[in-house]
Amino acid sequence: MSKPFGFEKPLGMRDTLPSMYETKARLRKTISDAMHRWGYRFVETPALEYFDTVGTATSIEERQLFKLLDQEGKTLVLRPDMTAPIARIAASRLNAEGHPLRLAYDANVYRAQQREGGRPAEFEQLGVELIGDASIAADAEVIALMVHVVRLAGLSKFQVAVGHIGFVQLLLGEATESKEQADQLTRFLYEKNYVGYRRALAEMPLSEEAKQKLETLLDLRGKRETIKRAETVASGAREKAILAEMKELSAILDDFGVGDHVKVDFTLVSHMDYYTGYVFEGLDETIGYPIASGGRYDELLEKFSAPAPATGFAVFFDRLIEAVGERDSEAFTICVLYTADRRAEAMRLAAVKRNKGERVVLQDVAGLDDIETYAGKFDEVVYYLDS
Repeated sequence: MSKPFGFEKPLGMRDTLPSMYETKARLRKTISDAMHRWGYRFVETPALEYFDTVGTATSIEERQLFKLLDQEGKTLVLRPDMTAPIARIAASRLNAEGHPLRLAYDANVYRAQQREGGRPAEFEQLGVELIGDASIAADAEVIALMVHVVRLAGLSKFQVAVGHIGFVQLLLGEATESKEQADQLTRFLYEKNYVGYRRALAEMPLSEEAKQKLETLLDLRGKRETIKRAETVASGAREKAILAEMKELSAILDDFGVGDHVKVDFTLVSHMDYYTGYVFEGLDETIGYPIASGGRYDELLEKFSAPAPATGFAVFFDRLIEAVGERDSEAFTICVLYTADRRAEAMRLAAVKRNKGERVVLQDVAGLDDIETYAGKFDEVVYYLDS
């Protein structure tokens, strides 16, 4: 194994330089303040969790987990997502508080990458979990909040696609002849590989009626009229009930004032296998992959011996920054240049301005090679130099 170069980083890890850091700090505060105003309380969980608890509860593939051993030989993982750790503390430390719980987080998560490809192995998520509320209003609330925070970040054309994993599973289960067939078609839906979906469907030994029904599924994307079209393939009582719930969800989202940002997509599935109901993902025309996603997961807390319904979402912060763009909007900066004999005067001025909320850099000119070039970096320069 070759030794890494002096400037080399582990696969998928990134540095954040000052300008980007400030852009992220501003947007992070905007989003977290909004979540707080909606009644969500922030929590932190450790970066390291036991594999036998959070590691087995998460839906992230085991090959993507960063594993290590503690001194007692127990297997640990770097948290690969935040939903499972929050489920753990909701089922334990916060279980006595009663439901519903509205929790929020801002944390880095870690997923090993097999190759670089520009994909991060460490990335930041901001999100919320609404635990203990099985109502459609709870799903609408987290979707509305997701739209709200992304719009606050500056993406006015942000759209959310909403589907229902139960509807897809019921339809595939009824029309296919085996779990293997259903899983194959589900994988193509997750990859949004509709050509592969149609090709696989054509090769399956199914009736023409079943193939037509499964082909129709691909057309169930668009405005809320899509719900009415979905009724043509909804043969079971549970499927029809889901469509009735989708209509109610649309009405509540209208009341939240975000209906224009939401579309229906019954082809939407997730790689997170703990989702049991609504699934949704947020897209913006500026980039080609989701900026945020979420869904209902009513069975996850059972793994921590505290069954409870739950729903939530996460904003993929690095993707949001990519869509918004790195903004050159640093605060107005004053530089106070001084020589040793006037240091006290310079420091008094800097203290006064900082107390007023201004941004001030103090610099002894003895540490500079070129005073003029250095001074040119700042919006205003005050000199306390020898006369």
